[in-house]
Parts: sequence; C-alpha cells; structure tokens
Amino acid sequence: MSSREPGKSEPVTIRILDREYTVGVSEAERASLTAASRMLDTRMRELRGTNKMVSPDRLAVLTALNLAHELQQLRDDAGHGNSDAFKLLDEANARLDALMPTTS
Repeated sequence: MSSREPGKSEPVTIRILDREYTVGVSEAERASLTAASRMLDTRMRELRGTNKMVSPDRLAVLTALNLAHELQQLRDDAGHGNSDAFKLLDEANARLDALMPTTS
C-alpha cells in the first residue's frame, strides 16, 4: 500500500526546451501536467523554429499568447464563455501558473 496521502503534492521534473523544472503536483495531476509540459515544449520549439538565438523569455510569452488566443477563439466559437469545460481550463491554467516559478 502506498504511504502517500491523497492529494498530497509530490515533486515532478518536467523538461521544456532542454531545461528542467521541478513542480509539486498530486498523483492525480501528474499525467495531465506531463502532457501539458510536452505540449508546451512542442509549441515553443515550433515557434522557435531554426532561430536558436530567440530569447527564452520572449519565446515563452509568444507561446502563451498563442495558446491564450486559441483558447479565446474556442470560447468565441462556443458562443458562451461560461461553459463547464472552459471553467475547468481556466482553473487548470491558474494552477499551472501557480506551479511555475516566477522570474523578476
């Protein structure tokens, strides 16, 4: 039997653009966070293309803007921004934002 408490945060290391980040998530969130980090890594690599000189900060902001724009388009297409699916996405985004380290 596992000694882990349900909902307890466990460290998970993810890799984005060849940099490792360690974040704490519950066992239930681990697969989702891992999938999200793979998607983010793929999108950042697509935006960067062959230009390896682009600043990682700029690349992160542009990727976030693209993802936010896609989310907004989905909301607009759905015709109602208050659907349960979008609430779940907003909550997931807020939780991911809280997990990522802030830089000054």
